[in-house]
Amino acid sequence: METVTTPLPWSDPREEVEVGVLMANGRLAPRRFANRAEAEAWARPEEGDRVVEYNLICECDS
Repeated sequence: METVTTPLPWSDPREEVEVGVLMANGRLAPRRFANRAEAEAWARPEEGDRVVEYNLICECDS
């Protein structure tokens, strides 16, 4: 039996950005956010939280 595989579409790793919340204690929030708006709604800037964007694969300059 022959196996047929379909290649996955290529995506530039520099464009694979995650959104998170950097909490006042210097740690990332222990959860994932679907988008920036969700992270902003969860964050508490009055307590020192900041919404951040980061790349899980590399530290790439655009």
